[in-house]
Amino acid sequence: MWLEHDEVSGILLTVSWSSLYLILGRVFQLLVLLGRGDRAKAAEIVVLRHQVAVLRRQVKRPDLQPVDRVVLAALSRLLSRSSWEVFFVTPATLLRWHRALVTRRWTYPSKRPGRPSTRTEIREAVLRLARENPSWGYQRISGELAGIGLRVPPSTVRDILKRARLGPAPRRAGPSWSQFLKAQAEGIWACDLFHVDTVYLKRLYVLFFIEHATRMVHIAGVTAHPTGTWVVQQARNLVMDLGEQAEGIRFLIRDRDAKFTAVFDEVFISLGARVVKTPVRAPQANAVAERWVGTVRRECTDRLLIYGEGHLCRILKAYQRHYNRHRPHRARDRRPPQPPPASAPPSDLDQVRLQRRQILDGLINQYRRAA
Repeated sequence: MWLEHDEVSGILLTVSWSSLYLILGRVFQLLVLLGRGDRAKAAEIVVLRHQVAVLRRQVKRPDLQPVDRVVLAALSRLLSRSSWEVFFVTPATLLRWHRALVTRRWTYPSKRPGRPSTRTEIREAVLRLARENPSWGYQRISGELAGIGLRVPPSTVRDILKRARLGPAPRRAGPSWSQFLKAQAEGIWACDLFHVDTVYLKRLYVLFFIEHATRMVHIAGVTAHPTGTWVVQQARNLVMDLGEQAEGIRFLIRDRDAKFTAVFDEVFISLGARVVKTPVRAPQANAVAERWVGTVRRECTDRLLIYGEGHLCRILKAYQRHYNRHRPHRARDRRPPQPPPASAPPSDLDQVRLQRRQILDGLINQYRRAA
């Protein structure tokens, strides 16, 4: 097996210094043994042989470092072949270690035949363009890379895609559901109802709307008696408050609750939107709205005692401002739906001071950099 020149040099340097240190240590031990009596030497040999026998019973295959192999191979040259039985490896293993050491010593660097391999940066760029653009072929990817200064022939693009098991454009896998929904998120809204029980065991219902693209939440209303007429009126109020922004609604996702009547659907159909009904008992089909319900319950309503409708309205308005203007969202790269103006990063991190603002009577903390 051919090794690179730098790799061989590193191995030989490490082995040579380690071997030199270990051999010098053994030489000093030999000098100490020469000054001892025969009885002490014989006793020590018996002890060492017994220890080796114990280790052989417990360790089937010892874990040796390269330096250990070098020292044992060198010491084998000081003993006759008949004395090699003292080693815990076979004579064939000792000879193989010696041949490997000689091979490493006389291995010279050599260049591989053929064309040089493609750089890792170019290969990653080709694979990224192929995965992000399933309809692009070899020529299209090659031309796109040429536009940014990377000259990659179409044949090289084809070879890279084949090694990565990515077929030509017509047979390449299309976008995933996550990529498809992110591309279509602009214009998709969702709505739903969730309930909150007051301290007096009275159940209140909350109607809300959420935008898929920005995760902006709109609390439409709170009532103890949700009816189809009430839901329709809240939808009309929302459309009036949105103004021209309401014309950007293309799809509205809702469940099959009887409170969402045909008149409710007509409010959004008149804007050019399409109402999409989720399957029966399939909350995953309206996952964005269901996720917000879980968030508002965990962070707000489940941690407070609600006294009535007016109290719940005030709490939800405060939480809506926090959710839309401050709370970071994973789907938005840890940014809120309405991010504040970007501030310059601090030049000295040691001088950064945080200012805390408490909302909902200290239930939630908001932080910003103090001036």
